[in-house]
Amino acid sequence: QVQVGESGGGLVQPGGSLRLSCAVSGFSLDDDGAIGWFRQAPGLEREVVGCISFADVMTYYTDTVKGRFTIFKDKTENTVHLEMTNLKDEDTAVYYCAFGDPPPSAWRYEAEYTFWGQGTQVTVSS
Repeated sequence: QVQVGESGGGLVQPGGSLRLSCAVSGFSLDDDGAIGWFRQAPGLEREVVGCISFADVMTYYTDTVKGRFTIFKDKTENTVHLEMTNLKDEDTAVYYCAFGDPPPSAWRYEAEYTFWGQGTQVTVSS
């Protein structure tokens, strides 16, 4: 059974940086599969942030975070990180990581991910 869990959320000022972590158990980051990052702001639907695919070591990002967010894996800790820089007020949300095995064309879709974490709150505010 695969389990994932997020950590690292908190309060940060606009323009600041924060690193979220997604600890993965029951699965090796060398095997086929992917971790997706999603977020849900108050009053809005959950949206995709990005994805890292382990088989081809590809990363994908939604347009609003390209150039600011980076997803990478740490095999020694079996953890996937979401490095967020130049944070904006609109990045405030609960951030979730999820495990799945989506084809490259479907990394954006929640239905492609089977195991989800509980989420971690990120608040960007001065």
